[in-house]
Amino acid sequence: QVQLVESGGGLVQAGGSLRLSCAASGRTFSTYAVGWFRQAPGKERELVASTSWRSVNTYYADSMKGRFTISRDNAKNTVHLQMNSLKPEDTAVYYCAADSSPYRGVLSSGENVSWGQGTQVTVSS
Repeated sequence: QVQLVESGGGLVQAGGSLRLSCAASGRTFSTYAVGWFRQAPGKERELVASTSWRSVNTYYADSMKGRFTISRDNAKNTVHLQMNSLKPEDTAVYYCAADSSPYRGVLSSGENVSWGQGTQVTVSS
């Protein structure tokens, strides 16, 4: 079982940037796909971005393309989400997730993943 701890959330003005980090421990990190989800109040959790176990493949939700960048540092067991040009509609709790099975492509849903506790991102207008 992997443990995931997010950091880097906070309050930012529209147009600003934040960098979220997720530190993993408990098992080999490099062989698992990872990703970021978010959940806004009253809405379902949605996949924001994901990268495969060797970062060969990367996925971004349409509304994040060109603004968000996911990256992983396997040597440090960390995954980051750089968020630029933030909008009020990006306000949500952001969750780090790791696949439960190794050597697979990008995450496509929240099934069969391990979750972090979440970090709040608030974008003011």
